[in-house]
Amino acid sequence: VRQTREAALDAQFLVLATNLGQEKANQLHTDMMVFDPSVFAEELLTFMGLNRLETEGSDDDDESAGWLPKDAWTKLGKEAEKYFKRAPAFHFMLGSFKSEPPVPRQRTERQKRAPTKEEHRIMPTQLKKMDESHQEATEKEVERILGLLQEYFKSDPETPINFFDFVIDPHSYARTVENIFHVSFIVRDGFAAIGLDQDKLPIIEPVNEAVDNERPQQQRQQTVISLSQQEWKEIIDTFEIADAMIPPSKQGD
Repeated sequence: VRQTREAALDAQFLVLATNLGQEKANQLHTDMMVFDPSVFAEELLTFMGLNRLETEGSDDDDESAGWLPKDAWTKLGKEAEKYFKRAPAFHFMLGSFKSEPPVPRQRTERQKRAPTKEEHRIMPTQLKKMDESHQEATEKEVERILGLLQEYFKSDPETPINFFDFVIDPHSYARTVENIFHVSFIVRDGFAAIGLDQDKLPIIEPVNEAVDNERPQQQRQQTVISLSQQEWKEIIDTFEIADAMIPPSKQGD
């Protein structure tokens, strides 16, 4: 080939020869590369145990009278399982793995900005009012419970007041917890004292300031107690508590 025209004619002839060979190959019927889906489906149904005689003569719609027996798919799965026992090929999703540790980045510390006077003054008014109202309500409830304790003690000063009888509300577990919470403030501030009677049961009594000044100063101790709902029920049954000595406070008092 010496000229460009001759090379172009040779390339065109090669393309025509290739297309002609492909058409001749497609016209051959050797059954080597032809896949017939209908034939494959028939052979697959036969392998799975299809019985066309029983199917055509049966009018039931349940699984046992269907096209295939119940274990047909199980049989096919066990046969196909033989050809899928090798593990999949391993490949890297994002390239090869590098064992070198990453380079640590330098952290830049940000300087904290000092709050201005205006920011100190800004405070949610509603949150402040809620905090003040909650504290005021707690103080009123503590004073009310202290007044009840003093009244019970004045009516019968010789009989000690059982602590559980005083704080337990048999009708409400939540109010019982609140009563113990408020009584803890009374004891902390020295307006009441908790001790043990002859049966080693806790008792509570108000403290008289004149008598308390004459007693030697004792170090006060604080203790955290837990009271589950099951224990609350057991105390009610054990001490046979029917009514609450601390009635619930009325709204607006």
